This record gives sequence, C-alpha cells and structure tokens, in this order.
Amino acid sequence: MWIAENWKDYEVIDCSKGEKLERWGKYLLVRPDPQVIWDTPKTEKGWRKMNGHYHRSAKGGGEWEFFDLPEQWQIHYGSLTFNLKPFSFKHTGLFPEQAANWDWFSEKIKKAGRPIKVLNLFAYTGGATLAAAAAGASVTHVDASKGMVTWAKENAVSSGLKDAPIRWIVDDCVKFVEREIRRGNHYDAIIMDPPSYGRGPKGEIWKIEDAIYPLVQLCEQLLSDDPLFFLINSYTTGLQPAVLSYMMNTVLKKYHARSRLMKLGFRYPRMDLCFLVGRVDGLKFNLCAAACGGCYGFLD
Repeated sequence: MWIAENWKDYEVIDCSKGEKLERWGKYLLVRPDPQVIWDTPKTEKGWRKMNGHYHRSAKGGGEWEFFDLPEQWQIHYGSLTFNLKPFSFKHTGLFPEQAANWDWFSEKIKKAGRPIKVLNLFAYTGGATLAAAAAGASVTHVDASKGMVTWAKENAVSSGLKDAPIRWIVDDCVKFVEREIRRGNHYDAIIMDPPSYGRGPKGEIWKIEDAIYPLVQLCEQLLSDDPLFFLINSYTTGLQPAVLSYMMNTVLKKYHARSRLMKLGFRYPRMDLCFLVGRVDGLKFNLCAAACGGCYGFLD
C-alpha cells in the first residue's frame, strides 16, 4: 500500500454511518462515502463541531451545509499550496490521497538526470501538474473545463510556480492527443485521471469503459524513446485494477513492463483508509495502473 502520510494539513479523523470526518487545514468537513458501511459510535468531537457537511440526496446529488466556513481557504503539501472551495458532488478541489502518486513520480523526475516532459490529461485543479513542475519537469496540463484550468493556474501562482514551464490547455483530451500525434510531439511521462463520464468543451462525450483503451493506444504513440513513467488513475468503481493493468501491459508490451497492484490511502487511528491501485514496474520504465474504488481495511 502507498500511504499518503506526509500531509500536515489534511487527515481523516473518523468514519461511520456512510460518512467520513476530515480535517482540511483548520476546518472540519463531513462528506459521504458509500464504502463506510459500519455503524460505530461517533465519539470524536469533530462530528459535533464541523464547519461543513455535505448531505447526499436520495434522489441523487446533494448539497452543502456550512457552519463558519470561508468560501475559499488554502492547505499546503510540502512546497505546494492549494486553494480549496467546496462545490457540487461533495468535492473540495483536491484529492489528497493522490499525494502518494505525487511523491512517487516526483522522485523519479528528480533522479532522471535529464529534462523531463510530462503530459497530464484530465488534469483537474493541477495537483499532479504542480508536483511534476516543482520536481523540475516541463508539464502540459490538459482539461476540458475552463474553470478547472483557471483554478489550476491559481494553485500554481499560490505555489510559487507562476513562471514554471507549464502549458495550460482547455481541450478535449482525446482530440488534443490526436493533434499532438500529428504534430510529432513526444513526452517522457504521461499522467491521466479520467472520469467515469464527462463532456468536452464542445460537447464531446467521454465514457471510460468505451474510451480508455483507445486513448491509451493513442498515448503510446506520444511516448519518447526513453520514457520515464505512465500513470493512470481512476475512481470508477466498476473498472477493476486488473483490467487497467492488463490493458497497459498489452498496449505497452514493447517496453517489457509487468504490473503489480497496490493501494493508495491514509493512515489514521485503528484503520487505513485506502483506494485500490495498481503500479506497474517496467524493465525500461515505470507504469502505474491505478483503479481507485474507496476500499477500507483495518491495520494489522
């Protein structure tokens, strides 16, 4: 298991009755999590002194209820600073368990001993983009949402990376990759965190079960002659990690890579909160096939 254990501004405090109690900086949030199926006593005082509570609706979706919570605040991870603001579907603008991935590929970039070009697809608010840039890489950040790219730029400014070599692209990820192939561009590392379902800026429809394999096939054409890593992360619960792992091994077999499944998670008293992940260690370079489904396991 990869544990995101270097956080100082984030922690999972407790989980019970379909919800988790989290600390984001100095603020406490309660958010739903369908994997929390146990009904243990909510003895932590944070359950009674929360600053925000996302209530899931039986009809789908839900809404936030706030108690002395600013519209926006910041948390830090090492040299990185993230601007948080709760919005629809219980989100805050950051998936903190991804810090385990950031640490992994940052170390690889720093040790590469050469300039590294990274392509980050479905790049959201830029956590992976900023981590790669801070490690010394040149990064192309692609997301279909103009609002998310703007948010990522704000995070870059807050992190002191305003002038870092980052290309900010608002585009459909598949179409962008196709154009990069035609341009003859190549990357030493590729990161992607595709949604289960989504729409591009011009109404393009993305369904992960239909589109992920063709996209990986396209991305293989963008890899440089000496690639460093390829990371896929997914929160689609129906997409098994073994499927992603087999898919990547099949498409990227010329690199002689073999996969092993891992987990991303957090450590807190009594339990590990984890997300199912697969990492592929290649003979030439490293692949990660990460399928996150929000599983939970007790510490030994």
